[in-house]
Amino acid sequence: MKHLIASTVFAAIGAVSVAQAGEVWQATGFEQPESALVDAAHNRIVVSNIVGNPGAVDDNGYLSLLSMDGKVVSRHWVDGMDAPKGMAIAGGRLYAADITRVRVVDLASGRLVETIDVPGAVFLNDMTADGAGKVYVSDMLADTIYRIDGDRPELFVKDALLASPNGVFADGDRLIVASWGKGIDKTDFSTAEPGGLLSVDLATRKVAPLPGAQKFADLDGVVAIGDTIYATAYMTGTLYGYKRGGAPTAIAQFKPGSADVGTDGRRIFVPLMGEGEVVALSLDSSQD
Repeated sequence: MKHLIASTVFAAIGAVSVAQAGEVWQATGFEQPESALVDAAHNRIVVSNIVGNPGAVDDNGYLSLLSMDGKVVSRHWVDGMDAPKGMAIAGGRLYAADITRVRVVDLASGRLVETIDVPGAVFLNDMTADGAGKVYVSDMLADTIYRIDGDRPELFVKDALLASPNGVFADGDRLIVASWGKGIDKTDFSTAEPGGLLSVDLATRKVAPLPGAQKFADLDGVVAIGDTIYATAYMTGTLYGYKRGGAPTAIAQFKPGSADVGTDGRRIFVPLMGEGEVVALSLDSSQD
């Protein structure tokens, strides 16, 4: 989605209102980093690099490793991908969304051990894993979320209410979904109506808008920490915070291109696709 970034104006990273988000470190030198996922078992962060057209099967994409303090451990940890985006970890394996397929990496060895074709997939985007080890992947251009159990993909939910689902995050008995918006233009990713935050019940698969968090931005990544949901708006570079009963509030401002965020429960890791950077933000205790 590099071509979407029109602005090159610097926007200061800082707190807005009372949220108190602050930059801890910044890592550079990535190639369209789309996702930053914490691998807690190995005390590191995995970063996906698209490298080119996010929809092109070009064998350019790869995964990098960062230490928890922002040092590059391995620039090219796993090669042989096309345009990897969101990731999830389950059962000692890392799953990465790669256009219409899901790549599977053995976390201990860093070997690419499997490629799962997802029948009917158009543009797979973000991933998450629930407490039972099942993995979910959004299809942004098909209003669909798939579920993968081991290596078996299945259609989990297809609903126009998902409105170009991008970010997904397993939170107890639900998925939190960050919607890009309705009426998406597949050439420039503009929308007729901005997106918002949704939930999908894991048992009933019912999609429900989160109150007060609709039609406010073209959302990309999403995580939940405590009772606060954090989501990035790719087009503007804004990081929002939302609590039930309130309204989305700007927490921090980046350049356009903030994508699939990760968290260790205390910090948020924000990949900036246009800048080739990953930024770590520390959150005030009131936001933990």
